[in-house]
Amino acid sequence: MSLVKEFKEFAMRGNVIDMAVGVVIGAAFGKIISSLVDDIIMPLVGVATGGINFTDYKWVIQQAVIDGQTQEILKPEVSMNWGSWVQTVVDFLIVAFCIFVAIKAINKLKRQKPEEPAPVADPEPTKEEKLLTEIRDLLKDKK
Repeated sequence: MSLVKEFKEFAMRGNVIDMAVGVVIGAAFGKIISSLVDDIIMPLVGVATGGINFTDYKWVIQQAVIDGQTQEILKPEVSMNWGSWVQTVVDFLIVAFCIFVAIKAINKLKRQKPEEPAPVADPEPTKEEKLLTEIRDLLKDKK
């Protein structure tokens, strides 16, 4: 079988097409969530925290070496930018929460199937029915 024919069979499978549609819709949904976080939620968080920007926080391991006359950086600063990490974690938590709320709302909007009634269990036979069943079984055994 030719390579082109194998690729065509692979690309035309239902699962591959479904996955491609999912990736495209997921990317668009990701942009919506990113915009929600960046343009709506983070400004509110900034106001609530007094404009604190975690990305500015760092631990300097080694200071930069700068030429005194030209102000040229001879050796860059070595630092651990822990504030950027904290900001990334906060962004992740906000995005994850927004996705959770959006998925929850989408699931509520979906039409729910009416629940099928649970099968009703047969009522327990009465004493008379039990007695008649025993008599019937005894008569069968005598034959």
